Amino acid sequence: MKRRQSRQAKKGRIEIIPMIDVMFFLLATFMLASLSLQNLHSLPVNLPSGKAGALQTHDTITLTVTADSRLLLNDIPVTLQTLSTNLKPLFKQLNEKQPDSPSNHKIVLSADSAAPHGLTVQAMLKAREAGATQFLIAIKHE
Repeated sequence: MKRRQSRQAKKGRIEIIPMIDVMFFLLATFMLASLSLQNLHSLPVNLPSGKAGALQTHDTITLTVTADSRLLLNDIPVTLQTLSTNLKPLFKQLNEKQPDSPSNHKIVLSADSAAPHGLTVQAMLKAREAGATQFLIAIKHE
């Protein structure tokens, strides 16, 4: 009877090149994912276009109305009910910074062109209740 030759057990070996490829792929993936997670602190608002001269305002308070009916006061989310209570301390701070100037409380209204008109008007009325005297409407220059 013929006997088979016993097979010699081969030792396993780790291929380093595919592992390097996988590590570079993971590195690139995490870098791209971290870039997309950056918070840019900007509000995408599609302003209506028009022609107007540039206004000189120093310390401004910005009221933003977005297309999805959100209200932001200097990049801080507010509601219609809390708008006047959050606006009064800001007016007080402006009066303390400029005690010599008359208390013309100006608000820059940055409303998206697709924002609900009724919400924009209600926000302006609430700001007027808090003491706003003038509204500067932000536009996109043509």
